[in-house]
Amino acid sequence: MDITVIVPGEAEGFISCLETFSVKEVGSSRWFIQHEYIEKLNMQAILNASTMHDEYIKEFLVLHKKIAVLVHEMILVEVWKQKVFPILCQLQDFNPKNTFPLYMVIRHEATIINLLETIMFHKDSCEAAEDSILDLVDYCHRKLTLLVGKMTTEGTTTHDHDKQTGKTDVSSLEELQNQSAALEFEISLKALSVLRYITEHTDSISVINRMLCIHNIPCVLVQLIDSCPWSRSRAGEVEKYVNSKWQRIPVEDHLKMTKLDGQVWISLYNLLLREDCQQKYDFNNFNKVQLLKLRGFLTEVLIDQLPNLVELQRFLAHLAVTDPAPPKRGLILEQIPEMWNQIVNNNSGKWKAIAKYQVKETFNPSESDLRHHAQRLAQTYNLDVMESLIPEKPKCGSCGKVAAKRCSRCRTEWYCSRECQVKHWQKHKKACELMPEVREKI
Repeated sequence: MDITVIVPGEAEGFISCLETFSVKEVGSSRWFIQHEYIEKLNMQAILNASTMHDEYIKEFLVLHKKIAVLVHEMILVEVWKQKVFPILCQLQDFNPKNTFPLYMVIRHEATIINLLETIMFHKDSCEAAEDSILDLVDYCHRKLTLLVGKMTTEGTTTHDHDKQTGKTDVSSLEELQNQSAALEFEISLKALSVLRYITEHTDSISVINRMLCIHNIPCVLVQLIDSCPWSRSRAGEVEKYVNSKWQRIPVEDHLKMTKLDGQVWISLYNLLLREDCQQKYDFNNFNKVQLLKLRGFLTEVLIDQLPNLVELQRFLAHLAVTDPAPPKRGLILEQIPEMWNQIVNNNSGKWKAIAKYQVKETFNPSESDLRHHAQRLAQTYNLDVMESLIPEKPKCGSCGKVAAKRCSRCRTEWYCSRECQVKHWQKHKKACELMPEVREKI
């Protein structure tokens, strides 16, 4: 029997009600209701896409022109996390008994980018985003440059944050900051997928111009291939970030392309081989040198896995011995993204006041409010539904083997044996405390 989170009629009702909020309203009761709507829409969209059923979530978002609302709300939380959340964590009088509402706000951005990744696979979603597609391009660029910058300065990913600090005794707010940093990594990888779909579907001169001339996305993608933040070495073992978690890769699969590798290469292919893009891009000396670095990565093994890359290989060989003509600078009326600047400018100088207001009115909920939120979220995160979203059989959190036993306390981590569960406890302990804390409030 198929599992359904929300039926089409209910989904359309949720989508028609989607609205934009102000920074001050983030975390409010009304905001939380919409958060629950979007969580359910995201789950159903993934279920529909994975089972190749009628993708009615995407269709309703297009029909009701709500994709721009999703983009706005994602950027709103991005701004909140940068401008308000750090102030909240520094306020001496802020010591919440329960940080779960704050965590829900932090993960809201991840939920929306996940939903956008699912629906932007379709060209009509890209078209229905209208002018907000420019804001989405800017958003993706911010996330990818932060990811590249993190790799350049630290040589590691945000997923290693807790190991870097070495701290074992952290406050609930510090733990929340660590969780936010870990989520940033996941969000950045989702943004990469969204960007790939935009490069594939857009015909907008303004969008193409912004990707090539304003943000120089091709060079950002070259840096991603060079740094490969979704691959790492641990104790002599190669690990890759696959299906939202780090997995050990057998020696025979070290050269196997991951989905993330494919997203970068396809994006480069789309940007560099389309005629209208070639006419826009400035193949100056710096850009040319950066792009020619790709030739070292275009091995026979890679091209066997993605045969279209042979065309990119030929293009780069030609680029190496020629100097392309300067880009055509035709007169165009360029559209400008507005969401980030509008949110920031409307709240300039008010960040501390907003933080203090939210400490008093938003993030110190009453027991009854907290119980109400917990009950609704427990219904949203139905375990049968969550398991149906897992693309493969669960793996042991300690050794990575197929697992059949689940942690009885949090019900989120899996193990193949009692020995592995005991061995993994120190790493799992903090995360394990989250779900029981919520259930106790129900």
